[in-house]
Amino acid sequence: MLSSNFFLEPAVMMRPDAKVEKVYLYPKPVDFRKSIDGLAALVELDIKVAVFDPVLFVFLNRARSRVKILYWERNGFCLWLKRLEAERFKSHPEPGEDAIVLTAQELNWLLDRYRPVAQPAAPGFDP
Repeated sequence: MLSSNFFLEPAVMMRPDAKVEKVYLYPKPVDFRKSIDGLAALVELDIKVAVFDPVLFVFLNRARSRVKILYWERNGFCLWLKRLEAERFKSHPEPGEDAIVLTAQELNWLLDRYRPVAQPAAPGFDP
């Protein structure tokens, strides 16, 4: 049963914890019409990691308003989707880069719209 404060409380949802071995952020924007089979093919062809390994594969769309996370769990694939309504995710690798390996904490930062990956300083910036 829902509590009376259901819509006021933060949502409880599945988030990766420190037990996740690796998280791969795919280096290019992805056509989000792709589902499990299409994303699994990208993993094997571009990242060159077995999709059955105990890791998470993270994909962003071109607008950085959606994220999909693909992973294998015991006997089948799971696909998780988050869509932002009015904002954008803060990070995306440069096209052509290799997949970026994130920690579970960095993935949680990405999902919370923080920049999880170190970005180079602006030209001329001297702290």
